[in-house]
Amino acid sequence: MPSTLIDSAIFQGIFSSDEMRQVWSDENRTQKYLDIEAALARVQGRLGLIPQAAADEIVSHCRLEQIDMARLRAQTERIGYPVLGVVSQLNALCRDRLGEYCHWGATTQDITDTATVLQIREGLAIVERELVAISAALAKLAKTHRDTPMIGRSNLQQAVPVTFGYKMAGLLSAIERHRERLAQLKERVLVGEFAGAAGTLASLQTGALQTQAGLCAELGLKQPLIAWHTARDNIAEVGTFLGLVGGTLGKLSMDVKLMMQTEVGEVHEPYAHGRGSSSTMPQKRNPISSCYIHAAISVVRQQAAALLDAMVADHERSTGPWEIEWIVLPEAFCLMAGALKHSRHVLEGLEVDAQAMRRNIDLTHGLVMSEAVMMGLGPYIGRETAHDLVYDLCRQALQQRRPLLELLAAHPEINRHLDHAALARLCDPALYLGQSGAMVDRVLATLD
Repeated sequence: MPSTLIDSAIFQGIFSSDEMRQVWSDENRTQKYLDIEAALARVQGRLGLIPQAAADEIVSHCRLEQIDMARLRAQTERIGYPVLGVVSQLNALCRDRLGEYCHWGATTQDITDTATVLQIREGLAIVERELVAISAALAKLAKTHRDTPMIGRSNLQQAVPVTFGYKMAGLLSAIERHRERLAQLKERVLVGEFAGAAGTLASLQTGALQTQAGLCAELGLKQPLIAWHTARDNIAEVGTFLGLVGGTLGKLSMDVKLMMQTEVGEVHEPYAHGRGSSSTMPQKRNPISSCYIHAAISVVRQQAAALLDAMVADHERSTGPWEIEWIVLPEAFCLMAGALKHSRHVLEGLEVDAQAMRRNIDLTHGLVMSEAVMMGLGPYIGRETAHDLVYDLCRQALQQRRPLLELLAAHPEINRHLDHAALARLCDPALYLGQSGAMVDRVLATLD
């Protein structure tokens, strides 16, 4: 009986991905508890802290198929945490009371936090793979359309010409920064937790730090310098990272939606029969993926804020903020997987209409070249004087519905300095692309 869009039999594939949902599933989380208990038993057996026979017996039962999930639910509802239920079942599975050595010296939060980190590692691997693919798609668009003129927009108004490759390279540079952030945060986040009741490992009189080091090594995690039971900046950093990635994907989706407007028509999401159609308007082609990207990343931003809230924890073990992470992390990762999937789909199949881009540049009959004209006149009559003169001519062009070039060429204060050919060059959008191409090249040159 799924009740959320992430687990909905209808919506799960559009708001998330099966791969990411599996990472945050009950089954995977419970297996992570078992993996940690098995690793702990192996390490403590090697160190002689528990009998080797106990270690072998515990490890032999750390398999998900041996856990009664219905019973675990009942235990969790009674106890308040699932780890103790898992440990209790493991203990009962072991022969000759050898299971009593399970969870030796650990506390519930040690296992829970380390399992969360293992899930985060798997989740981030999916995010990283999608970012690599999105980067490649953006790089291809930037390179292909390095010199494709389009209008740049400011406050939703036509501003000056840019290139579509420049637009894509701007997004590409942001994605590459996210990849850099991801590489950096792994060093801080992929850290195990084994510290005992209040973080001091007092439960183990000998071999405490050796157990901690061995456990982290078994799991492929860094050893913590000190317990982080209530120092949750690492988890919050993951949330803010997802929020930042979402912001960039939201920027992409916003621009695609605006450029898909009927009156603009510069790009379109990949075509599939019936996708984006209306139940009553057959002509419609709605920006479906962009809509879902926008919805997903908007929620992820709120979840990032909740993870920052969870940092405000009390004393050495907290009374509630910790559980915020249990709610938020799976949802944030699952929604981000959906947003990444849609973004990749859009970019890898984006339909670019260069003719429409040029048509839109010409909509104002030259008004978008007013800055170029102003700067061209500046050396002769001064920049501010040129600004005011061109401003007045732009108003006339709008009122009289005449091309700006025509008014410029007829003005005596202008034509005595610049002839018609020179003014035509100033009014040519293809000659006023600035350093768009050079900037695209610089971004592309940074790629691996």
